[in-house]
Amino acid sequence: MLWPSIALLTFVTLQRLAELVYARRNTAALLARGAREYAPEHYPLMVAMHAAWLIGLWQLAIGRPVDPAWFLLFMVLQGLRLWVLATLKERWTTRIIILPGAALVRKGPYRLLSHPNYAIVVGEIAVLPLAFGMPLYAAIFSLLNGIILTIRIRAENACLRQSVH
Repeated sequence: MLWPSIALLTFVTLQRLAELVYARRNTAALLARGAREYAPEHYPLMVAMHAAWLIGLWQLAIGRPVDPAWFLLFMVLQGLRLWVLATLKERWTTRIIILPGAALVRKGPYRLLSHPNYAIVVGEIAVLPLAFGMPLYAAIFSLLNGIILTIRIRAENACLRQSVH
């Protein structure tokens, strides 16, 4: 049956596209308020990896059954993703944008982790392919995501340390 896989991939695709629109709007507003982008050089790699992950799922997962347990875990991750978005509000972007003088967010999921959004993305990159019974795909993209997130988190932490001092 095609519709469960198509419905899930459509949901994820539309969600990601909406988030890109939201992120661009927030980035423009932050930059207009005097914010600055840091470490943009890794961003194209991150975008390419995420696009390849989603395009590959569209190519390989259509028609595969959706495992209910993995699907449920993926939906829990979506709830956590919304918690991050609701906590950061206009400061949520897909880039590293630092607004001088703005305090670090320390509420919501940021009380528990310094980078909850990245933890959620780690889960999503693995869990969605697993929902389609694709463990090798999950492992390959988890490895690629881990490499990119290592670069990203180091860059973000360095920027945040500089902006606090």
